[in-house]
Amino acid sequence: MARLTDAALKRLEDARSRGEELARELSDPALFDDARRAAELGREQAELAGVLDQYDRYRQLASRLDEAEALLRDGADEDLQALAQEELESISPQLDTVVGELQEFLRPRDPNDVRDVILEIRGAEGGQEANLWAADLMRMYMKYAELKGWKVEVLNTSETDLGGIKEVIFEIHGRGAYSRLKWEGGGHRVQRVPETEAQGRIHTSAATVSVLPKAEEVDVQIRDEDMRVDVYRAGGHGGQGVNTTDSAVRLTHLPTGLVVTCQDERSQLKNKARALEVLRSRLFEMELRRQQEEVGSARRMQVGSGERGSKVRTYNFRENRVTDHRIGLTLYNLDRVLAGQLDPLIDALAEADALAVEEAAA
Repeated sequence: MARLTDAALKRLEDARSRGEELARELSDPALFDDARRAAELGREQAELAGVLDQYDRYRQLASRLDEAEALLRDGADEDLQALAQEELESISPQLDTVVGELQEFLRPRDPNDVRDVILEIRGAEGGQEANLWAADLMRMYMKYAELKGWKVEVLNTSETDLGGIKEVIFEIHGRGAYSRLKWEGGGHRVQRVPETEAQGRIHTSAATVSVLPKAEEVDVQIRDEDMRVDVYRAGGHGGQGVNTTDSAVRLTHLPTGLVVTCQDERSQLKNKARALEVLRSRLFEMELRRQQEEVGSARRMQVGSGERGSKVRTYNFRENRVTDHRIGLTLYNLDRVLAGQLDPLIDALAEADALAVEEAAA
């Protein structure tokens, strides 16, 4: 049965002390004047709360296990020994589970893991088939979010006449969403026979996925003078009034040249607010990448950079196969993956990254 090492227990005690310190800091009225600091401390406190609950459970289980082992060791009467053995068999698997969860916390962590996600999907090589594939990927991630109990909010879509999408941007709200989906960035290639293919030939097309940790207003400040706002009439779906008012918004961040468009809402103000969310998150991710390059960070590049041009995964319909090229993993359950059952892939990527980071730190 698993037990935590002395070093692990010391880190968890340090985490408890940090939790008490956070509670004191967050109760300080002076913190109301620093929204960014308050948000950072709040996220850290929320992350620690679950860990400390598990640590308390570990201590309770370990204490009960010690008592049961002492009864067996001290040669108590048969009835007590039988009860102690039952207790031992009951506690051991529970303790193993708690230890596994605490060891996950003790691994090197990405501080953005607790954030929500802004996910962007675009059709790439392959024309209409690429746009249809982008729509399939959108449904796959939405089904995954549904299985996790997360909330999905579409920010912007650009659809095609055949039911595909040129681009979709949506936000996923849920604790740990970024920690799970951050591996999905990059090029996703599909090999299948398109519905429009009369000869039955397999075509290869691709879509790109970009995964951004959602940035709050306190994380990235965008000055009005650094941003150009253009409004125009929305196109595509959206209701009866979609083409009658200038509700669509295009934001251009002048220092970087980044452009974000949102048109799904009828309200110009709502579209602008959503576009600002996306722009803020793109700028936040740019800064994260810059920091990682400066320090030569081992985080996440162990299994691929997530850049849109990098091919991360291939989905082969004829063989019901999905292959993740970053870790050389092939599964023959494409139907289940497209139904949102992504955890086997994501778990393998997370494990490979954690191992690589530990080796780099050794």
